[in-house]
Amino acid sequence: MMQGQALARFIIGIIGNVISALRLMSPLPTFGRIIKNKSTEEFHPYPYIASALNCLIWILYGLPMVHPDSTLIITINSFGVFIQSVYIAIFFVYTKKNKYKRSIALLLLVGAAFVAIIATITLLCFHTTASRTMLVGIICGIFLIFMYASPLSIVQYHVWKTKSVEFLPFWLCLAGFCNGICWFTYGFLKEFDPYIVIGNGVGALFGFIQLCLYCYYTPKAKGLYRAFA
Repeated sequence: MMQGQALARFIIGIIGNVISALRLMSPLPTFGRIIKNKSTEEFHPYPYIASALNCLIWILYGLPMVHPDSTLIITINSFGVFIQSVYIAIFFVYTKKNKYKRSIALLLLVGAAFVAIIATITLLCFHTTASRTMLVGIICGIFLIFMYASPLSIVQYHVWKTKSVEFLPFWLCLAGFCNGICWFTYGFLKEFDPYIVIGNGVGALFGFIQLCLYCYYTPKAKGLYRAFA
């Protein structure tokens, strides 16, 4: 029977799976719009590529021979790889920019090759779960930060230049923030996991920044700001 922090960790992990699933499904309205308009307009593929590769490397982290007792990490990231692959396929079909098609193909190829190399090195050159956890965990933390930061590419190219958040998906930012907070908490329970804590802590901060920008640049928020300025 699970007691204390072990039970709390399990419950937070389940909640984290639910929030992560909602985050992974949050782009559905965006892709509904893409399919309806038969165009990707000014949306970027990079957040979805980053998320797919992030999920892939976290599956490696959650394997019993790498980091035991991590079933909840494997389940949600397996779902993540599947749904992000669907998003990327839709984006590839409907984008009219050849540079995006080339970028998608190149990034997926390089990313998959990188994960395969890391998996091979981890399983053949490291012989304890502690050493494997450290190697893959560091890489996971880096991938996780890139995933959380990827919507900032939209901020740089569109939000700051156009003063509009039309192409910054609100639900993706909100879900990312909530997801980061939940998994940040998960990493402190039972046994401290710095790789989960650091990546998701930074991710929650990025999510908070994106939400602040979204609120600031919405027309109602700008009007309210001027009224009290």
